[in-house]
Amino acid sequence: MNPPLFFYEHPAFGDGDIPLNEETSRHIVQVLRMKTGEALQLTDGKGNLWTTRITGDHKKKTMVMAEGHSQLTPPGRQTAIAISLVKNNSRFEWFLEKATEIGINHIVPLLCERTEKQHFRHDRMKAILISAMLQSRQVWMPELQEPVPFKTFVSSNSYAHKFIAHCEDGIKNNLNNAVQKNGSSLLLIGPEGDFTRKEIDLALANNYTPVTLGNTRLRTETAGIVGATLIRFASMAE
Repeated sequence: MNPPLFFYEHPAFGDGDIPLNEETSRHIVQVLRMKTGEALQLTDGKGNLWTTRITGDHKKKTMVMAEGHSQLTPPGRQTAIAISLVKNNSRFEWFLEKATEIGINHIVPLLCERTEKQHFRHDRMKAILISAMLQSRQVWMPELQEPVPFKTFVSSNSYAHKFIAHCEDGIKNNLNNAVQKNGSSLLLIGPEGDFTRKEIDLALANNYTPVTLGNTRLRTETAGIVGATLIRFASMAE
């Protein structure tokens, strides 16, 4: 069984011990009841994995010593979801958690014409990503961008395969068939009420492929998870 995994953003391992922050220390000592001499792992969310051993089990400043280090290679194919913020924060947080568990590399909160909620607490959202990364035992955390206007984003990225999921009439491919195994993939998901016609036309002018996620109309966050699953599944297919 693997040792418990914790997040440590700026490890500075030398020849001596290093202190863990109070929140992590409290979880180690008071929740997991770990003691001096037991092993645990640390990651910075950037592919680094340290195996360490507790040298001092204090609830406010647990001390550990590094015993091994490995650098895991990043995912070979980048996947991104650019998704509108939604009115209900808990729904957007749920999307962040699940997209992290699925293994999406890049998440971009969009400010669209019909986006109603524009307040964004980056520190809270990052904490959700960290928790989901650790729960799913990953060492690469998704890059979470600050909210960006739709018009700015669609005209300024370089993904190989770009898709926009919308509910307007017209010829659309099923994302399950359109997404490709090779090359980076980006999917745009709109707000409650969908993208405007103007936004859709702008995306098409910037070489986005219009796609559908199925026959039912999905909530923004549900559409994000369906899309995330499909583009990640394609990246893992043989």
